Amino acid sequence: MGVALAVVAAAIGYRALDDREARPVAGGEEPAALTIEDLQRRADAAPDDSVAWQELGFARYERGEFAEAVTAYARATELDPDQAILWSALGEARVMASARDPLPVEALIAFEQALKIDPDDPRAGYFLAVKRDLAGDHEGAIADWLALLAKTPPGAPWESDLARTIEQVGKVNDIPTEARIKAAQEARGGTFAAAAPAPAPTLAAAQGIPGPSADQIAAARTMSPGQQREMAEGMVASLESKLKANPANVDGWAMLMRSRATLGQTDLARKALADALAANPGAAQRLRSEAEVLGIR
Repeated sequence: MGVALAVVAAAIGYRALDDREARPVAGGEEPAALTIEDLQRRADAAPDDSVAWQELGFARYERGEFAEAVTAYARATELDPDQAILWSALGEARVMASARDPLPVEALIAFEQALKIDPDDPRAGYFLAVKRDLAGDHEGAIADWLALLAKTPPGAPWESDLARTIEQVGKVNDIPTEARIKAAQEARGGTFAAAAPAPAPTLAAAQGIPGPSADQIAAARTMSPGQQREMAEGMVASLESKLKANPANVDGWAMLMRSRATLGQTDLARKALADALAANPGAAQRLRSEAEVLGIR
């Protein structure tokens, strides 16, 4: 994969939803008590047991073995095609297994199937909002995420990550979200657990250049490496311009540092750190932690 496509594929952190609480457990055993080899043997020995394949898919995903997770979840959906959670898990695994496209068609098909079965499936709803964000409809994506937040039970595993996504996409695209997040809180009732600041390693690893359009993603597949890089540098320049207008956006500076580092522009990554520190002395520790994760000194 060309470096520019690597940057495009890192446009957003996707692991916002977690199905641990919703998963059935095969044979009454906790998955943590079983090794990958145990789970694989169990699935192979029970080829028609959808729960065994689901547990294997979950374990493969947790180990970062995304292609293998796709295989396991695909088998689970074949055996139990009426479970929305299996389709949305398959879609997420396909996203993570994709080397080029941040939202491959096969993943979208799985998410859409999940929503046909359960229109309230949170993971599928989240990713279809990601689709809108990648296509440049940032306002529409935020509206969808806010609707999802309004239906999210207080304390759900993905609650803080979802709120953080809304905040960060709003900051990068100059869309106010604070009052709207509060309204989502009031709409659902109960106490809202405010999004905790993202740990430095998570942000640096998961965020990159925001918002390539669907046309840009499609065009990148036919570009030469030089053209791909030119497209990526244009996205970085756009982010940098937004930071000049809003230098208090610490998340944006972290994204710029990562983008420069990904493009191999070490000196410019250091300059981004220096500019970020000058504009945000109160966030110096956070910014230096971000830089350290990226190897910027």
